[in-house]
Amino acid sequence: MHPATARDERPVFVTGATGYIGGRLVPRLLAAGYRVRCLARAPKKLADRPWATDPRVEIVAGDLADAATTAAAMRGCGAAFFLVHSMLAAGRVYADQDRSIARTFATAAATAQLSRIVYLGGLGETGAGLSEHLMSRREVEHELAAGPVPVTVFRAAMILGAGSASFEILRYLVERLPMMVTPRWVRTRCQPIGVGSVLHYLVACLQVPATCGQTLDIGGSEVMTYAEIIQCTAAALGLRRRWIVPVPVLTPRLSSLWIHLVTPIHANIARPLAEGLRNEVVCRDDRVRTLLPHETQSIRQCIEAATAGDAAAETRWSDAGVVPGDPDWAGGKVFVDSREIMITAAPAAVFQAVCRLGGGHGWYAADWLWRLRGMLDRLVGGPGLRRGRRDPVHLAHGDALDFWRVTDLVPERRLALHAEMRMPGVATLTFEVVPDPVDPSACRLRQTARFRPRGLAGLVYWYAVLPLHGIVFRGMLRGIRRSAEAVR
Repeated sequence: MHPATARDERPVFVTGATGYIGGRLVPRLLAAGYRVRCLARAPKKLADRPWATDPRVEIVAGDLADAATTAAAMRGCGAAFFLVHSMLAAGRVYADQDRSIARTFATAAATAQLSRIVYLGGLGETGAGLSEHLMSRREVEHELAAGPVPVTVFRAAMILGAGSASFEILRYLVERLPMMVTPRWVRTRCQPIGVGSVLHYLVACLQVPATCGQTLDIGGSEVMTYAEIIQCTAAALGLRRRWIVPVPVLTPRLSSLWIHLVTPIHANIARPLAEGLRNEVVCRDDRVRTLLPHETQSIRQCIEAATAGDAAAETRWSDAGVVPGDPDWAGGKVFVDSREIMITAAPAAVFQAVCRLGGGHGWYAADWLWRLRGMLDRLVGGPGLRRGRRDPVHLAHGDALDFWRVTDLVPERRLALHAEMRMPGVATLTFEVVPDPVDPSACRLRQTARFRPRGLAGLVYWYAVLPLHGIVFRGMLRGIRRSAEAVR
């Protein structure tokens, strides 16, 4: 074991803090005594994180595609975490984007004279035969290491944790499909690792200089085929063994579309993951055990921990979605459906009732219509309702809320949602709480739906759903009123 050195007192620079791993890394860095500087394109997305108000945290706006502004944001920091990955683009586009951003990041790190870069990549054999997804991870490693700043690379396979894309796919497939027709990759070996262990390695390496410039394989305590992992998951969830029928004809595209329909994961995310399943992802060396001693969990322990923590997951795979801004509304006809209702309750109670929308709670009225819209959305490639919500009570800027996304949140005043379901246009839904100027125990709730159609299909869509607004939106307002007045 290599001895730790004195702690670098400079802030740790974190990219990807709005994502699944980055959002969990920041509080663990703080717990370990570090100061943290987070770079985000939309800092408002981080404003409601529990750690955002910690005096040791700085949140700065910036775009990783700009080397000069990134270097300026890095200046004065010690180590930097590169935890961004764009899997939503089609074909090789996401790989080209990631390679370009990594090259820019390495240049900026050198300009800012950082001590090291830490990157979380993917396990897999080197050389020919890698999927585009894993090949992209290798290319990012190469671009980061091409600069003068030493890089610590951790390569992990499937990461199991509440809210992770890998766990969501695994759990939903096992829960919903007693019988599975699968591609041949179901016989591929994999070495999953719990998210807690991944975070441990990321934080612990900062005090071990010997990890600089190293590429370290990290994995859990067991190696299984995907078929065995499916059965292990079924056992951990208290379900019967699943019938698994491997066939040679399912392509990654068909596999990703099937994952899209059965799980909350979008096909654009599922496809690179499905392509990567053909590659064996097993640790090839155990140097990390010497450099960073740590006891990892078994696959069943990881699944049980993820299941137990699912309802209160710190972060979810959907957190990293793009948050749209006002430019989406520039130009074009915008249809508006605005409604109001008086509520005999304080603004705080009303806003609390508004923030319970969606997820397991439902939408206060005509839930069958919402479920039908979600099913139709899934069939045409949208997210549907299966993303749910991160927290059953609280919302934060950037949260996914079924097929909506939170784009603005002012406590006790305003909640704005942007529609991410598939439709021929752009839609938003806002709720505004207006206090009564005379009676502090009453207020007015204003609900506004806006839709900017795209072409003739958009006009047809608006007029087709307009008759349903009276059922859905009027019922929603009345449900919010009942809920708010019930807690007076």
